[in-house]
Amino acid sequence: MKLAGLAGVLALASTLTGTAAARAEVVDSSPAGFEVLHAVQVAAPPDKVYAAILTPARWWNGEHSWSGQAKNLTLDLDRGCLCEALPDGGQARHMTVVFADGKSQLRMSGALGPLQHTGASGHLNFAVKPDNGGTALAVSYHVGGYAKGGLAETWAAPVDAVLGEQVARLKRYVETGKPD
Repeated sequence: MKLAGLAGVLALASTLTGTAAARAEVVDSSPAGFEVLHAVQVAAPPDKVYAAILTPARWWNGEHSWSGQAKNLTLDLDRGCLCEALPDGGQARHMTVVFADGKSQLRMSGALGPLQHTGASGHLNFAVKPDNGGTALAVSYHVGGYAKGGLAETWAAPVDAVLGEQVARLKRYVETGKPD
């Protein structure tokens, strides 16, 4: 295992046990892809955190959507879709839900945002665990495939930044009722 990958695993483990501060980083990268991880402590019970994850329109930054408006985002477990309504009746399927246990794990497959224009695909994972009277939330995105100019070289840092912003907004939304 690469040193960066090992550091990410150790950081996730310590965060989920409540022994470390929030972690956000590109934990692994290669010419074929990369992994980003954001782990935070949320001052709310796990069921509230999980429920909030399912309402991205309330916390996602609309600047990182095709329509420019977060209110157009839905995460529908019955349809298995993180989708977005577009103007004039269009729609975007950002990700497909591949696993949801209704309480602690949500996994989706797909290429977010501009990665849809590449040969890349990814798996976005939300892990929710009770911890110290609140919740340990770990969000990871594993991306692999092809992108002109290199997948990790071109996309790892911007994807990490955008995902980090969304996780911070989710945390603020759960804790305060407002993502900003």
